[in-house]
Amino acid sequence: MDGLSSMGFETCTPVQEAAIPVILKGSDLIACAQTGTGKTAAYLLPVLNHISANGHDGMHTLIIAPTRELVLQIDQQIEGFSYFTGASSLAVYGGGIGATFDQQKQALVRGADIIVATPGRLLSHINLGYADFGTIRTLILDEADRMLDMGFFDDIMRIVSQLPVERQTLLFSATMPPKIRQMAKMILREPEQINIAISKPAENIVQAAYLAYEGQKVPLLKELLKGKTEYRSVIIFTSRKANVNGLVRELRRLGFKVDGMLSDLEQNEREEVMLRFRNRQTQILVATDIVSRGIDIDAIDLVINYDVPRDPEDYVHRIGRTARAQMSGIALTLISDQDQYDFKKIEDLIEKEIHKIPLPEGLGEGPAYNPGTRRRGGFRTPAERREGGSGQGAGRRDFRHRDRGSRKGPRKEGGQGA
Repeated sequence: MDGLSSMGFETCTPVQEAAIPVILKGSDLIACAQTGTGKTAAYLLPVLNHISANGHDGMHTLIIAPTRELVLQIDQQIEGFSYFTGASSLAVYGGGIGATFDQQKQALVRGADIIVATPGRLLSHINLGYADFGTIRTLILDEADRMLDMGFFDDIMRIVSQLPVERQTLLFSATMPPKIRQMAKMILREPEQINIAISKPAENIVQAAYLAYEGQKVPLLKELLKGKTEYRSVIIFTSRKANVNGLVRELRRLGFKVDGMLSDLEQNEREEVMLRFRNRQTQILVATDIVSRGIDIDAIDLVINYDVPRDPEDYVHRIGRTARAQMSGIALTLISDQDQYDFKKIEDLIEKEIHKIPLPEGLGEGPAYNPGTRRRGGFRTPAERREGGSGQGAGRRDFRHRDRGSRKGPRKEGGQGA
C-alpha cells in the first residue's frame, strides 16, 4: 500500500477491479483488455501481495512479453510497486552486451522472485541448461496476441513445457482470435474470463483523417506540424521501417526535435530515444508499430498515422498512445488511394465513421473516398498524378521500398533480438 501511495495510485481501473480478486483466489485467467487500461498493475499487485505475505525461495513468477521495451517497462513498474516489499525482479531480453547476458544468467541461477522476459532470449538461457523453473507458481503471458502475431507460438509452448504443471496461468491479450483460444485451451485450466472495452478507442480521442496521395503526404505532414508549439509530444506511426529515417530528416529540416524508433537500433540506442521522448527533449517520435503497444508514456498530444495499418486492431493500439489516464488527445490518419479498403475495415471495427478533413490549400485535390474497391499495386494513372498536384513532388517523396508484384502486407515489427 505504501508503494501504491508513493506512485499516486488511488482508484482501480475496470480491468484491475475485475482481475485482482480472480488472481488472489488462485484461478487461471483470460483477460481481454487493450493497452492503457492498467492491466500490468492488475496482475503485478496480487503477485507481489502473495510474495510479500508468504515469502518464496527461488523464482515465483515468470512474465513473458513480446518486446524488449515492454519487458523493461514491466520491470520498472515492478520496482515501483515492490519498493517496500523486498521482492526482486530481473528483465531478460536480447540485444545487450555480454555482461548483460551474464547478469541474466546469475539471476536465473539464483532465482529472482519475478522474471520478465522476451521468449527468444529466455529460450537461449533455457537451452544452456542452467535455468531451474521448478519453483514457478505463476505464469503470465502479456500481449499474447502480439506474441503470436510475431511467430512466438512454438517458443511459448517450449517455455511452458519447462514449468511445473501445478501453477497459476494468466493470459492477457488485447484481442481474442482463434489461435489465442487454441493456446489458452492447451496451457490454462478452467480459466475465468473477463473482457474490458475490446477494440474501441477511448472516447476522449478526437479522430480525423485526410485523403492524400502518397506524394502529398510529406507536404501535408509539414503543414499539420508547422508552427504547432502546443503539441509537446507527437508520435508519427509508419508501417515501414524504410520511411522512418526519411521522415526524421524531413522534419529536422523544419527545425523540429525529432527521433526515429525502429527495431534495427541497438538496445542502448532504443532506450536513449525513449528516454529523450519521455523527458520531452524530443518533441516528435517517428516510429514503427514497435511502440504501438505496451509503451506507457503519459500526455501524448497527437498521434499521426502516416500509413494506414493493415490490421484494424493496430489502429486502436496506435491511437491509444494518446488520451491516456483520462486525458484528451488527437489522432489523425493519412489515407492514400491504396489504403482506403483497409481504413474502411478500421471504421467497421470501431463502429464509427471518421471525419475526413479537406486538404489545406496549395496541396491540390486528394483522392475521392471510395473504399469499396481494393486497389492493387502502388501506381497512379497520369490523371491521378495531375489530380495529386504535380507541383508537390507527387510520387517522388515516398520513402518506402515497394515490391511491385507482391500482395503481401508489411512485415510485422517487434525487435530483432526479442
